[in-house]
Amino acid sequence: MHQGGCHCGAVRYEASAPPERNSICHCTDCRRASGAPLVAWALYAAGDVKVIKGAPKVRASSEHGRRHFCADCGTGLFYTNDQIFKDQIDVQSATLDDPDVIMAPAVQVQVAERIGWMATAHALPEFTRYPGME
Repeated sequence: MHQGGCHCGAVRYEASAPPERNSICHCTDCRRASGAPLVAWALYAAGDVKVIKGAPKVRASSEHGRRHFCADCGTGLFYTNDQIFKDQIDVQSATLDDPDVIMAPAVQVQVAERIGWMATAHALPEFTRYPGME
């Protein structure tokens, strides 16, 4: 069983089975909704994910897409789209309490919409903490 939730703790969820896959999405819709250059999504059977505390707010982000997020802190949690993922739910992988318990992302999708500088982000210098604060 995997658990996760929003930043403020108002919404908590659990997944009773492993996800089918974990993907990194670069689409403009994900970027705008998250304020981040990409979003990682773990795709589960809809019946395997249950909200155990609170209730996410749902917003139509496209004709068929629905984004579920915490109304208090704004954390994006789920994405549903019966046209693409019938009877499935995408969970933002980084909202899991321990994202390392599921498989690593296997693919990057919507790279046609990827921010140009993200193609080489893996080559940037790395710091274990904020530079100067290590």
